[in-house]
Amino acid sequence: MKDRGLRFRVMDGLLIAMMILPLVAGMVLQILTEPVSEGVSITGARIFLEVPMPVMDMPITEAQVNTWLVMIAITGVCLFLTHGIRENRGGFRQMAAEWIVEKLDGLVKGNMDPIFHSTYAPFVGAIMALSVFSSLMTLVGLFPPTSDLNIIGGWAILVFILITKNKLKAGLGYYLKGFVEPIPVMLPMNLISEIATPVSMTFRHFGNVLSGTVISALVAWALAGASNALLGWLPGFLGNIPFLQIGLPAVLSVYFDVFSGCIQAFIFAMLTMLYISGGYPADEIASRRQPKPAEAK
Repeated sequence: MKDRGLRFRVMDGLLIAMMILPLVAGMVLQILTEPVSEGVSITGARIFLEVPMPVMDMPITEAQVNTWLVMIAITGVCLFLTHGIRENRGGFRQMAAEWIVEKLDGLVKGNMDPIFHSTYAPFVGAIMALSVFSSLMTLVGLFPPTSDLNIIGGWAILVFILITKNKLKAGLGYYLKGFVEPIPVMLPMNLISEIATPVSMTFRHFGNVLSGTVISALVAWALAGASNALLGWLPGFLGNIPFLQIGLPAVLSVYFDVFSGCIQAFIFAMLTMLYISGGYPADEIASRRQPKPAEAK
């Protein structure tokens, strides 16, 4: 019994390390590779290396590396919450895991067709978790992957593929017919509307997260300059302390990094559910399954 308890605790320690070490590795990589800059610096994801490819070189960027670190940390959280879970057995971790699953199932069940409930609940949960944890990386000084247009674009393309997959469940002919309804002249507009779905999802999420990062950086820079101008006359090292930066940047970080990041993750997940469920031709499939009335003799 003692050996089993020891193995359990050792596994818990490894899972906790799996949650923490990716963030530590990201911070170490940030310190070792970030160039020295003076004043405010607002840049995109840095390119660490480029892998030679036949058509064009494939860049390995800071956003890609941080995304993998987030995925490893999320996997550690999931394994930690479900480690040792048993039926009819309490415990904080088990209750937390059950609460997350129940809330996620309720969210998906309330916004999608019942046939998608069990299929898409894990996907929606993964999208939300990845978006939230990616946005929160700014709290530890790391570049948030949600501030990279390519990362969000990849999520939106994946959602668009799932939307198209469900639209094709009534047949290719029915799908193509939708582009010329209500009249054939609407074909260009319907094509633009189809393409606009992933584009709008990408820019909505990316724009809101990036704007918060830019505003926070500009406010912190402005407060540092104002502090130096107003309080630089203080004697000794006191004149070099940016007193005006104390407090306000932290409040802005709570809003832009925590609140806004969580809201944008929720909105992206909601749009994912609504678009996928709305693309399913339920009426057409139901009408095809209805038995045809017997022909009059």
